Amino acid sequence: MKLNPYLNFDGNAEEAFRFYQSIFGGELFVQRMGDAPGGEELPENEKQRAMHVAIPIGDGQHLMASDCLPSAGHVLHVGNNNYISITPDSREEADRLFNGLSADGNVEMPMEDMFWGDYFGSFADKFGVHWMINFPTQAQ
Repeated sequence: MKLNPYLNFDGNAEEAFRFYQSIFGGELFVQRMGDAPGGEELPENEKQRAMHVAIPIGDGQHLMASDCLPSAGHVLHVGNNNYISITPDSREEADRLFNGLSADGNVEMPMEDMFWGDYFGSFADKFGVHWMINFPTQAQ
């Protein structure tokens, strides 16, 4: 089984994923709404929205997303009901991911050693996506 987080955005999915790509690396895949069957019938301001965008984030795993289509009645409700939890391979990688992804965002808990024995932090990035970085210190 593989877990692939899927996010929704309101017109800035590609911008968000170019930012995520700058942190995680990998090749960015973007498929636009206007390129889909029937896409030529969309309003001009929706044709460049992302129908599907993805980057690799691990062994066979991808972070994926799409933009909402207001003309189809889609409404984005950003909230704290979803987090993407990342378990990096080192404390240094935990810090790199935390510092990169939280830039211009809202830090909820800075990276620190926690009572349960892990090095942990959480935040909402500048796009409103919530992340947890959790490095199990016993893995050192």
